[in-house]
Order: sequence, then C-alpha cells, then structure tokens
Amino acid sequence: MDLGTNTFHLLIAEPDAENFFKELQHEYVGVKLGEGGINEGTIKPDAYQRGLDTLISFQGIIEQHKVSKVKAIATSALRSASNGQQFIDEVKQYTGIHIETISGDTEAGYIYQGVRASGCLGTETSLIMDIGGGSVEFILTNNHEIFYKQSFEIGAARLMAKFHQTDPIAPHEVTSLNKYLDKQLDPLYSALTNHSISNLIGSSGAFETFAELIELGKNKTFDLKENKTYYFKEEELLKHTNQIIHANHDERAATKGIIPVRVDMIVVASLLTQYVMQKLEVSNVVMSAYSLKEGVLAELFCI
Repeated sequence: MDLGTNTFHLLIAEPDAENFFKELQHEYVGVKLGEGGINEGTIKPDAYQRGLDTLISFQGIIEQHKVSKVKAIATSALRSASNGQQFIDEVKQYTGIHIETISGDTEAGYIYQGVRASGCLGTETSLIMDIGGGSVEFILTNNHEIFYKQSFEIGAARLMAKFHQTDPIAPHEVTSLNKYLDKQLDPLYSALTNHSISNLIGSSGAFETFAELIELGKNKTFDLKENKTYYFKEEELLKHTNQIIHANHDERAATKGIIPVRVDMIVVASLLTQYVMQKLEVSNVVMSAYSLKEGVLAELFCI
C-alpha cells in the first residue's frame, strides 16, 4: 500500500520471472488526505474518515486474496501531520494494518528502485522527478548508481493551497510560484552543478495524465499496463501542459484523461514540470509508470 497525500494505492501482486511481477489487483482511491490541512500540518476530519474507510476496505480485499506479506507505506501527509500517529493507531485498531511512515530520503530510494525496474534508466545521467501531493522527490542517477537524492515538501497539494487561488491560475500566481521554487530548490541546483542531465524522468502521477492526454489527442488509446514507459516529444508536452494551465476547473473536469483526483492539482504539476524543464534546460522527458509501490515490491521480492 502506498498511502499518499492525494491517493491511496493497494497493489496485490506475486513475483513473475519475466515481467518482475504479476498484478492480481490494483485499487486506488482519491482520498485527498491533505485536503484543507496540508499546509497546517493536520488531517481534517472528513479526510481522516475517508482515509480510515479506505483502509478498512483495503483490508477486506487483502483477506480475500489471502495475502501472505503486507507492507503499508505512508509518505508526506502522515509524515508531517500532528494527528498522523493517531490515524496510524486507529488504522491498526480497526484493520490490523501496520503503517510504516518513511522519511523523504527513504521515499526517494523506493522511487528509484521502482523507476529502475521500469527499464527506462540507462548509462546516461537522468533526473527522476516524482510529484506527489505533499512532497516532490528528485533523484540524480543512472542504471547503476545514485549520485544525489532529496525530498522537498513542495508537493502539488501544498503548492495548490499556497498559490492556486484563482481559476484559471493568474499570471501573478505563476510568477510567485516560480520564485518560491527558485528558493526551495536551491539545494538541487547546487547538487547538479557538476552533472549534465540527459533525461528528465517523471514517475507516474501527473506524467501518466500528460501521456494519456497526448495519445487521446491523436485518437489513440493509452493503457498504463501496456506502457511502462513513454517518451514525450517536447512540443507535445508543452502544448498539453499549457492547455491545462490556461483551462478552468470545469474545462479540466470535462477533459477525458484527467482523473477526478488530479483535476485541480494537475495545474501546479504542469507548472512545476515546465519550470524544471526550463530551469535545467532539459528537453528529453520520459514517463515511468513505476514508482514507489513498485520499488517496495522490488524490495519484497528481493530484486
């Protein structure tokens, strides 16, 4: 289980010699655990109850599959919430599920393992970016080693609450957001001083939406189970992220390919993606459908 700030995932799988793992069931629920309280460091009552109800439901599915090994990973929202431990204790009481809250550094490590398993890392140096609701992880790496990794508390839910106050987002809000990112990501720029980046790899989340929108725009279907990786054309990615940025809520909600939980947060995710591409002068962008949960599987399966 990947218990994120926006979405709770349950992935039930078994080892597979050819394809890393065989998926038995994958459930995801837009819990929005950080809604209304992410920047205050608390889980609001409605979000708290949604999270609890979802994990009670997950436990029923786990029992149906007679799962032998369970691992539940919590990230930024539970990591930083003042009532996070209370939530963890209640989940244990009602379901028996033990939630492990991991550090941002550990989260980045799992993301690396997941992306590596997707097969999109090579000998060249790549920068992995995982845009979560509470945090964003950056990993500078190739297929053999990690040069740098760091988690920043600038996730889409935090940025949206802080900067996306009008809809569509106003130019002055975009300017403020970019200035904020300049300051917050200074440690990243320092770490990249002596490295040349060949690719920006976006792990799951918003990048899945970008890929699906592009393919739907060509009247093609896009199935994540069939596409572990996707190689963007720069002009297509910029075109579709610009459309997202300039659309209002109703327009985004009516757009096929944008799932409900991403309708609003996809705006700041688009801005963050464009910002990093421009700041680091990277035009080669790749999507990896594998991320944290697949990295956890890699550990469980000793891959």
